[in-house]
Amino acid sequence: MTVDDKDMSAQALPVGGAWCWFGDPRALHHEGRYKRTFVSYISDAGDIVIAQYDHGTGELSTSTLMDGFPKDDHNNPAICVRPDGRIMAFWTGHQYPGVPIYYRRSVLAEDITGGWEPVREITDNTSGDRPGFTYQNLAQLSREPGRLFVFWRGGNFNPTFSTSVDGETWTPATTLISAPGERPYVKVFSDGTDTIHFAFTQAHPNRVRTSIYYMYYRAGSLHRADGTPIGDLGAAIRPDQADLVYDAAAAGPKAWIWDIACDSAGRPILVYATFPSDTDHRYRYARWDNAGSWVDTEITAAGDSISADGNEPNYSGGISLDHANPSVVLLSRQEPGGRHEISRWTSTDQGASWDSVAITSNSRELNVRPLKPHGMRGDGALSVLWMAGEYPSYTSYQTRIMALGEDGMPFALCR
Repeated sequence: MTVDDKDMSAQALPVGGAWCWFGDPRALHHEGRYKRTFVSYISDAGDIVIAQYDHGTGELSTSTLMDGFPKDDHNNPAICVRPDGRIMAFWTGHQYPGVPIYYRRSVLAEDITGGWEPVREITDNTSGDRPGFTYQNLAQLSREPGRLFVFWRGGNFNPTFSTSVDGETWTPATTLISAPGERPYVKVFSDGTDTIHFAFTQAHPNRVRTSIYYMYYRAGSLHRADGTPIGDLGAAIRPDQADLVYDAAAAGPKAWIWDIACDSAGRPILVYATFPSDTDHRYRYARWDNAGSWVDTEITAAGDSISADGNEPNYSGGISLDHANPSVVLLSRQEPGGRHEISRWTSTDQGASWDSVAITSNSRELNVRPLKPHGMRGDGALSVLWMAGEYPSYTSYQTRIMALGEDGMPFALCR
């Protein structure tokens, strides 16, 4: 693996690109001196890539942070913009022994084209029989100035975290959720002010009939949705201490979390998939209401897995929330007799019913894992991003990162 500091704005675009849905933010929109959107992915060659789109000029630039990394869509970087405007990117392997979390910081504020500081590493990890790191997630809160939270799956296969104020020194790796012998899958969303929301399973759905749980962090402590304290951050909690949003034991089908956001009042909203069978995926929408309970409805059937080799039968096409307006979701579902297509779904009655608009149609290839960049409001260029191509497996993907342009037409961020 080598490091590449070159700005690639005048060069050929990287070949191919992919991401997993458990490492975030993969895309974010920032308005400061410039109006820019940043997108991260791993290329077909295993290059760790950041793309930058300038909404004022329409210019697309890309920069490779490290090349020759193992080709695995779990290895996509997560990105954030620090209070000084500089971009930070974090990436790691898919539980590879001896591979730390790597990270770099841009030299210039709001700009990837001026180069990057040298690679740094987070090496401290929880101990266990699965050494290595996976699924970095980043969060920042204005009420905790300068503090950067990094969450990942640790050496004990459980969600883990560390924090830093200066981006150079880190607190000891600490287990967030403890499920001995299992591997919870967690989605993380920061409101940017004082709260970090978590939605998670207690295990992998290929091992256990998985349920969906929720909790939030605020001012040093973890809480259930109604505000009931669970404990201090740093004291690992069990899944059953959090809110049980979807109970697979009672409902029947297992589930997998896909995204989490909050509404304008700070109430959490989750989207996830259930599996009446491995070939029948269903998308659901759960929200915490004013009466103090979870309201959970089905959005639509999603079809079969995208995994062509059959080893990941619960890899749905994907669903995500518009974090600026979580009454809107982007999803990929298998059309009858066709491929997986992207559409935007909107609810005007808090998830009870939905209207949809197609973004792709009559495709000859898969269109999967759609998202809207964090921090972006409204529509326009890069308001929808997705993977297009074929997906033999997470280590042999043949996909590109696609985006909607200003004219509403798709274009590729990589070849």
